[in-house]
Amino acid sequence: MYKRRTDLAMEAHELWKESAGETTRLEGVEARDTTREGFQVTTVKVLSEAGAAALDKPVGTYVTLVLDGLLRREDDAFPRAARALAAELRALLPAAPGEEVLVVGLGNRAITPDAVGPLAADHTLVTRHLVDRVPEHFGAFRPVSAIAAGVLASTGMESGELVAALVEKTRPACVIAIDALASRSLRRVCRTVQLADTGIIPGSGVGNARMALNRESLGVPVVAVGVPTVVDAATLCADVLSEAGMAELDPAALSGAGEGVIVTPREIDSQVRDLAKVLGFGITLALQEGLNFADAELFLS
Repeated sequence: MYKRRTDLAMEAHELWKESAGETTRLEGVEARDTTREGFQVTTVKVLSEAGAAALDKPVGTYVTLVLDGLLRREDDAFPRAARALAAELRALLPAAPGEEVLVVGLGNRAITPDAVGPLAADHTLVTRHLVDRVPEHFGAFRPVSAIAAGVLASTGMESGELVAALVEKTRPACVIAIDALASRSLRRVCRTVQLADTGIIPGSGVGNARMALNRESLGVPVVAVGVPTVVDAATLCADVLSEAGMAELDPAALSGAGEGVIVTPREIDSQVRDLAKVLGFGITLALQEGLNFADAELFLS
């Protein structure tokens, strides 16, 4: 059967259940659904190497927020989404309050589906310089620095190399890496945010994997924040055919079909802008626990 591409742990778990049966329990994996601020939250914990092999995800915790209300422009959807993201991210942060954090926006500003990382970094409150130079006013803030790492084609450097050099120089307690992901379904594109304490591989969502950003490569913990902005064309075809009742697909039927083609919504420009702002505000609220949404809006707007 054709293997659908997805970067979301919740989708990988769904795919495993579809193949194994709803009642089959996957050893080494725990999954639960909750709500926060009116949004669905799915937590998948990969506890063992057996679970990691089954889902093709490293051992760790993956939290997915479904932000449908944001796209529907529900009342107070933006502040609720930012607060929900902040609460879930804060629970994953390995850094103690007051310890320095480096925020890295991965991706290419010139390609809209890949611009969510750099745009989110733009919306993140940076305080490292203020805490250092004006401690009488900003001494209570956590020192936070942020960078849009760029891509190899425009900088000549792997984003991982750049981040490793920054980590060595500034020595943060942890790194938050923001990047675009791939989903198996258009219904989750620009509607979900995945948080993971396992790090990230830039470019993996579009089959262009680069140097991994994780504890092993950087020497500090890395929390990944990802938004699915694309679907692999062959994966989309497989999903549509399955929903139409053609569950058993011949892999040869999709071999080469749509290879290298990535699908994204026509409203991708506005959706990426909106989600990048939510990510920036959510990360700011998670890192600066003394701020509320109104405070963040005052600093960032």
